[in-house]
Amino acid sequence: MDASVSTLLVLGATGDLSHRLLLPGLGGLLAKGDVVLALVGSGVDDWTQEQWHERVLDSFAAGGATGKGPTAVAEASPYVKADVTSAADLRKLLKACPGIPAIFFALPPAVTEKACTALLDVKLPPGTRLVLEKPFGTDQASAHALNELLVKLVPEEQIHRVDHFLAKSTVLNLLGLRFANRLLEPVLCAEHVDRVEIVFDESLGLEGRAGYYDGAGALRDMIQSHLLQILAVLTMEPPTSLAAPDLRDRKELVLRATHVFADDPVGSSRRARWTAGVVDGKPMAGYAESPGVDPKRDTETLAEVTFTVDTWRWAGVPFVIRSGKAIGNGRKEAIVTFKPAQRIPDGFHGEVGPNQLVIGFGPDLARLRININGPGDPHELDPTELVSEFGPGGLSAYGEVLEGVLDGDPSLSVRGDTAEQCWRIVQPVLDAWAAGEVPLEEYPAGTDGPAAWDS
Repeated sequence: MDASVSTLLVLGATGDLSHRLLLPGLGGLLAKGDVVLALVGSGVDDWTQEQWHERVLDSFAAGGATGKGPTAVAEASPYVKADVTSAADLRKLLKACPGIPAIFFALPPAVTEKACTALLDVKLPPGTRLVLEKPFGTDQASAHALNELLVKLVPEEQIHRVDHFLAKSTVLNLLGLRFANRLLEPVLCAEHVDRVEIVFDESLGLEGRAGYYDGAGALRDMIQSHLLQILAVLTMEPPTSLAAPDLRDRKELVLRATHVFADDPVGSSRRARWTAGVVDGKPMAGYAESPGVDPKRDTETLAEVTFTVDTWRWAGVPFVIRSGKAIGNGRKEAIVTFKPAQRIPDGFHGEVGPNQLVIGFGPDLARLRININGPGDPHELDPTELVSEFGPGGLSAYGEVLEGVLDGDPSLSVRGDTAEQCWRIVQPVLDAWAAGEVPLEEYPAGTDGPAAWDS
């Protein structure tokens, strides 16, 4: 086997994830021109080679890859119909893979687990990498069981639990802002910070994902995974280097210190579900009436939980994490609100707002809100903002994830113990909600959530 050639084997290649995100990201990576790659697609659909090649070329074009190199990869890529839960079919797929394969499970979590179980009966080539999409389990116990299964197949450093929220540019933007500025780093602590909010609200509804989302909800889909990872990067201690072991160790340590605020999952959490409304000028049916939804599940589409990070730096600071769908005012940002000035000298007047550091995740930018003397009357204080946009990454989030996978760099992947910690953190909330101890509120689609939440 030629170890110099990498192969990306996509299981579930005909699905939506592959079409919208994975293959365009791969196209952008190939467009850089320094990647030698073979692509193998597999699914349960009866696709012809022509259908597959057309899908790959269209997706590559969406990722900005239209040159000879990407076109050659697409046209040489085989499509193999297979049952990924069959060891015999998986052996057939691996035989079609030159070089060291990276197996990307673009599949529902339950199917991914069955495929990994089937791989126990397959001899994997040395260096094989496994690439999994979240969620990693459904609770701490299942995440632990999945981790035990995966390490029977390959070593932990060859397992990539991908989280595209942790694309290299996003992580490096946060780390550079925190640790390359002496002005900021000393005041990012409990002595100076009043609270931190991490918000990911979007106007989108289900977008055809009812089959997955109705069994997950906002807490499992966003807070347990993506947003706790952002919290970890915002609160971890300075890493010695940007190498994967240092970054992953720092995240793990801070997540071990994270738990529900005041250990009160009822008082520290809220949940709601959208009803019929208007989003971006278009009517949207209520979540319970959406195709594929079982209203009896009481699945939340908006979740908010307050956590605490019980370390020397952050003890006592509330971290409010919120995510919702069908929200009118889509916000994707982290907001660090500082405590007020100890005293403002007599003689100043005007509006004095809290100092805030706002980190936007779409568009990617940093805003520092401060109070300055207003024009005309130097005794009048006015709040203002200093704004700077982060430079765009050279690749899409999935392009950066794939680059790490193909290079064998797990920096952007979630380590197994960290995945288990994230489930531990939210488990008290999941239990309280399952017991009906926190009411499921409602909000019209296109609004900012239940009116009672405004305070």
